[in-house]
Amino acid sequence: MEHIIDVKNKYLGRVATEIAEILQGKKHPVYDPKNEGTDRVVVKNVVGIKVSGRKTKQKIYYRHTGYMGHLKTLSYEQMKEKDPALALRHAVRGMLPKNFLRDRRMKRLIIER
Repeated sequence: MEHIIDVKNKYLGRVATEIAEILQGKKHPVYDPKNEGTDRVVVKNVVGIKVSGRKTKQKIYYRHTGYMGHLKTLSYEQMKEKDPALALRHAVRGMLPKNFLRDRRMKRLIIER
Protein backbone atom coordinates (compact mmCIF):
# COMPACT_ATOMS: atom_id res chain seq x y z
CA MET A 1 0.00 0.00 0.00
CA GLU A 2 1.23 3.48 -0.76
CA HIS A 3 0.76 6.35 1.69
CA ILE A 4 1.03 9.92 0.38
CA ILE A 5 1.85 12.51 3.06
CA ASP A 6 1.85 16.26 2.44
CA VAL A 7 4.19 17.78 5.04
CA LYS A 8 3.63 21.45 4.27
CA ASN A 9 3.22 23.40 7.56
CA LYS A 10 3.70 20.24 9.66
CA TYR A 11 6.35 19.74 12.31
CA LEU A 12 9.40 17.62 11.55
CA GLY A 13 9.24 15.29 14.57
CA ARG A 14 5.50 14.64 14.32
CA VAL A 15 5.75 13.71 10.67
CA ALA A 16 8.85 11.56 11.24
CA THR A 17 7.11 9.44 13.89
CA GLU A 18 4.10 8.91 11.63
CA ILE A 19 6.35 7.84 8.74
CA ALA A 20 8.39 5.50 10.97
CA GLU A 21 5.21 3.75 12.16
CA ILE A 22 4.02 3.22 8.60
CA LEU A 23 7.40 1.91 7.41
CA GLN A 24 7.52 -0.62 10.25
CA GLY A 25 4.05 -1.87 9.38
CA LYS A 26 2.45 -0.98 12.72
CA LYS A 27 -0.71 0.24 11.00
CA HIS A 28 -1.61 -3.32 9.95
CA PRO A 29 -3.45 -5.83 12.13
CA VAL A 30 -0.86 -8.50 11.30
CA TYR A 31 2.12 -6.47 12.59
CA ASP A 32 5.18 -8.51 13.49
CA PRO A 33 8.43 -6.75 14.51
CA LYS A 34 10.61 -9.24 12.64
CA ASN A 35 8.89 -8.57 9.31
CA GLU A 36 10.00 -5.75 7.06
CA GLY A 37 6.53 -4.42 6.21
CA THR A 38 5.15 -3.66 2.77
CA ASP A 39 3.91 -0.06 2.83
CA ARG A 40 5.61 2.70 0.88
CA VAL A 41 5.56 6.34 1.95
CA VAL A 42 5.66 9.20 -0.54
CA VAL A 43 6.36 12.60 1.04
CA LYS A 44 5.41 15.78 -0.82
CA ASN A 45 6.22 19.48 -0.21
CA VAL A 46 9.20 18.76 2.03
CA VAL A 47 10.35 22.38 1.58
CA GLY A 48 7.41 23.57 3.70
CA ILE A 49 8.23 21.48 6.79
CA LYS A 50 8.52 23.39 10.09
CA VAL A 51 10.42 23.08 13.35
CA SER A 52 9.33 24.72 16.59
CA GLY A 53 11.12 27.30 18.67
CA ARG A 54 14.68 28.30 17.84
CA LYS A 55 15.65 24.93 16.40
CA THR A 56 16.50 26.42 13.00
CA LYS A 57 19.67 27.85 14.52
CA GLN A 58 20.17 25.58 17.56
CA LYS A 59 19.59 22.10 16.11
CA ILE A 60 22.96 20.71 15.03
CA TYR A 61 23.71 17.70 12.79
CA TYR A 62 27.11 16.06 13.30
CA ARG A 63 29.19 13.83 11.04
CA HIS A 64 32.77 12.69 11.28
CA THR A 65 35.22 12.31 8.41
CA GLY A 66 37.25 9.64 10.15
CA TYR A 67 40.32 11.79 10.74
CA MET A 68 41.40 13.21 14.08
CA GLY A 69 39.57 16.46 14.86
CA HIS A 70 37.44 16.43 11.73
CA LEU A 71 33.99 16.66 13.27
CA LYS A 72 31.73 18.50 10.83
CA THR A 73 28.61 20.34 11.96
CA LEU A 74 25.58 21.74 10.15
CA SER A 75 22.70 23.66 11.68
CA TYR A 76 19.13 22.85 10.63
CA GLU A 77 19.05 26.12 8.69
CA GLN A 78 22.12 25.14 6.65
CA MET A 79 20.80 21.61 6.17
CA LYS A 80 17.50 22.94 4.84
CA GLU A 81 19.31 25.18 2.34
CA LYS A 82 21.52 22.29 1.20
CA ASP A 83 18.80 19.65 0.92
CA PRO A 84 15.51 19.82 2.87
CA ALA A 85 14.90 16.10 2.42
CA LEU A 86 18.07 15.21 4.35
CA ALA A 87 16.70 16.49 7.66
CA LEU A 88 13.49 14.46 7.30
CA ARG A 89 15.40 11.35 6.21
CA HIS A 90 17.76 11.73 9.20
CA ALA A 91 14.83 12.06 11.63
CA VAL A 92 12.96 9.02 10.26
CA ARG A 93 16.13 6.90 10.25
CA GLY A 94 16.72 7.75 13.90
CA MET A 95 13.19 6.67 14.84
CA LEU A 96 13.38 3.23 13.23
CA PRO A 97 14.73 0.27 15.22
CA LYS A 98 18.49 -0.17 14.93
CA ASN A 99 18.65 -3.56 13.21
CA PHE A 100 19.23 -5.06 9.77
CA LEU A 101 15.72 -4.12 8.61
CA ARG A 102 16.30 -0.36 8.94
CA ASP A 103 18.00 0.07 5.55
CA ARG A 104 15.33 -2.00 3.81
CA ARG A 105 12.59 0.12 5.37
CA MET A 106 14.33 3.37 4.44
CA LYS A 107 14.35 2.31 0.78
CA ARG A 108 10.55 2.47 0.84
CA LEU A 109 10.62 6.17 1.80
CA ILE A 110 10.33 8.38 -1.29
CA ILE A 111 10.72 12.13 -0.80
CA GLU A 112 9.51 14.44 -3.57
CA ARG A 113 10.10 18.16 -3.63
